[in-house]
Amino acid sequence: MDKGERIAKVMARAGLCSRRDAEAWILDGRVRVDGKVLETPALCVTRHNRIMIDGKLLPQAEATRLWLYYKPRGLVTTHKDELGRQTIFQTLPPELPRVISVGRLDLNSEGLLLLTNDGELARHLELPSTGWVRRYRVRLHGHVDGAELAKLGHGITIDGIHYGSITASLDRQQGDNAWLTVSLQEGKNRELRRVFEFLGWPVSRLIRTSYGPFQLGTLEPGGIKIVAPKILNDQLGSFLGKGKK
Repeated sequence: MDKGERIAKVMARAGLCSRRDAEAWILDGRVRVDGKVLETPALCVTRHNRIMIDGKLLPQAEATRLWLYYKPRGLVTTHKDELGRQTIFQTLPPELPRVISVGRLDLNSEGLLLLTNDGELARHLELPSTGWVRRYRVRLHGHVDGAELAKLGHGITIDGIHYGSITASLDRQQGDNAWLTVSLQEGKNRELRRVFEFLGWPVSRLIRTSYGPFQLGTLEPGGIKIVAPKILNDQLGSFLGKGKK
């Protein structure tokens, strides 16, 4: 870090917020560097700079950690909800440090959500260039047409919004309900719900079972498990080595 890094990146790595939030805090006048209020995020800092946020010294970045969390239905994935709904962060164990979610699951979706104390790692894992596949178990209402499912592999455009390749296979049809296994690499907001609704099969349950190499496994709703340091290093060693220089 002696060569200097963008201050928003340094703040995110310290686990206080995402890089985007850090930039907003700076523009709100909440950040001081060496005693002066910072007016722009276009500043590189080193370990020799004194960074204060809301009057408190920026903490040193901790070792990067990652948790697997089974998000239950009925919780929102945000630190503060404008509608006053309960958030996942209000239900996490109190001994956990401040964590950031890797992406989101909407209110009625459930399953695997990755949590980390490193905002830069969260940003890295959300980028399409990471190429990690997200897999889901999806229950639809209706009689599913296998040929229509196969077409999703070429992507689909709905109301001017293009959704990329979706791999979907029918596991079983039980009366008016069908269970699918679905995978995609880049998920837009409520993508699967919108796509299947467009095809005439509304989603009645959506469970994310994996995110890249990380699996939901036997976690129960509300359950949380830390990823062992060796596994974290095996999967993300190149990023961690680069980020901690």
